[in-house]
Amino acid sequence: MIKLIIDKKTVEVNPGTTILQAADQIGIHIPRLCYMNLGDFNIENKPGGCRVCVVEVEGRRNLAPACATDCTEGMVVHTHSIRVLNARKTIMQLILSDHPFDCLVCAKSGNCELQDLAQKMGIRDIPYKGEQSTYREDTSPAIIREMDKCIMCRRCEVMCNEVQTVGALSAVNRGFMSVVAPAFEMNLDHSVCTYCGQCVNVCPTGALTEVDHTNQLINDLADPNKTVVVQTAPAVRAALGEAFGMKPGTLVTGKMVTALRELGFNYVFDTDFAADLTIMEEGTELLDRLTKHLNGDKNVKLPILTSCCPAWVKFFEHQFPELKDIPSTARSPQQMFGAIAKSYFAEKLKIDRKKLVVVSIMPCVAKKYECSRTEFSTDGNPDVDYSISTRELAQLIKRANIDFTSLPDQEFDQPLGESTGAGVIFGTTGGVIEAAIRTAYELHTGKTLQKVDFEQLRGMEGIRSAKVDFDGLELNIGIAHGLGNARKLLEEIKEGKSQYHAIEIMACPGGCIGGGGQPYIHGDTSILKARQRAIYAEDAGKTIRKSHENPYIIRLYEEYLGKPLSEKSHHLLHTHYFDRKKEITIE
Repeated sequence: MIKLIIDKKTVEVNPGTTILQAADQIGIHIPRLCYMNLGDFNIENKPGGCRVCVVEVEGRRNLAPACATDCTEGMVVHTHSIRVLNARKTIMQLILSDHPFDCLVCAKSGNCELQDLAQKMGIRDIPYKGEQSTYREDTSPAIIREMDKCIMCRRCEVMCNEVQTVGALSAVNRGFMSVVAPAFEMNLDHSVCTYCGQCVNVCPTGALTEVDHTNQLINDLADPNKTVVVQTAPAVRAALGEAFGMKPGTLVTGKMVTALRELGFNYVFDTDFAADLTIMEEGTELLDRLTKHLNGDKNVKLPILTSCCPAWVKFFEHQFPELKDIPSTARSPQQMFGAIAKSYFAEKLKIDRKKLVVVSIMPCVAKKYECSRTEFSTDGNPDVDYSISTRELAQLIKRANIDFTSLPDQEFDQPLGESTGAGVIFGTTGGVIEAAIRTAYELHTGKTLQKVDFEQLRGMEGIRSAKVDFDGLELNIGIAHGLGNARKLLEEIKEGKSQYHAIEIMACPGGCIGGGGQPYIHGDTSILKARQRAIYAEDAGKTIRKSHENPYIIRLYEEYLGKPLSEKSHHLLHTHYFDRKKEITIE
């Protein structure tokens, strides 16, 4: 252990610990912009780029960047001396001198770390005048890049390359013309970007934001010729309350339903209903492949991979297109809901699908992109018209002057609002495969599953494996969250080394609870764990906890779909994948 003194406080740390990390351990806050705590990803992050975290080390002539300077035995550090404060002020003024002053209309205003830091430092003037760097705006189906607001902290680059291993962003050009961009400065929608949104989550400014659909929604709600329905993803209810000062992990399902009704939606439904529907299709597909495999069919593709996450789908389409026949063909719950809403439900309402506007509330930025995929439309009319994030919903509720915390609890509308506990746990890593196992077990064995909690499938480790006994048939299950972890499992499949029968993959840390559209957590993984506990708490409180026992799902098959994997189910609820290596274009 290394002993040092920071601001007259003694602290002992392990070798390799930086001054910034040591200060955090004893509650001394050092300002930072480029630094991120990536310990949970087993990634060492010592950027040293922005220099806002400089400190004074006795015996050292120059100031030291706290995030990139290792502690040494006997070191004496001053984090807030006059010399340090003046240096930080100068650094911030230089950063701000090359930054737009459009805070009033910036999407990150109020959630901007640069703005907050300037406020804390008391900066009221910018004495340095000169040329400002400018860059074209790049708008994709899900993410907007406004690089005029980039401060070159390169957090997005670290998240994209080191954590997610996507490789869509890197620093290009040199000096004053340097910028973070896809290779050859191509547009984001021409790159390998998966739209997972983790770059948006870590960007300290408004350089990276999600495409905002709230104004479009307001126009649709005001149109008397349109029927507007909404679906809400399971992870939203476990995080939305944070935007209103509630403790992380507070379930706000009933208040959320009430707020959506007050906003003017004609029907408030639950994506969990479609999650139950997904299990019926995906679980049946799993059993079908397993049965053929056990009967000696060598053409069966195993392991089967879950297909609920659009960022993960785009990842394998770009990075592993040779494996595109392995994932389940089942659509995501968002898209299943849209397909059923604009067919089954529209027929019940006796309206044309083009007059039915389906909006989704998602914890995910990639869901915006998923809505735009052409295979999820009929005659040019999308099954889900657009998606808004948890953050956007919170802003819309505030904009409508709704006192969220005092709202009474209300129930979802029927028939597309009924769900089981299995549908709820889709919101966390391990939840999709656990929900599938609950149904697949009973369909395979014909026996009642008494214990529905599969603890061996739960947790927050990046890659997990478990064995599940199907009454004598042992299933090997793999689980990964975060695309960097997904890559490791896919490499095993590609090399023929995978022993799994089924693998669940989610693109974001923690699964949907850590999605790119959730309230910002600024690296605090304890918030993810609180959200996860909330998801499991709602599951435990449900009367029905198996997807195949949802009475409205049973009725849907009886009245409309016939049975899982039927011809109609294939048409409405299944999809296909593409080799996107061929789509990369350089302009």
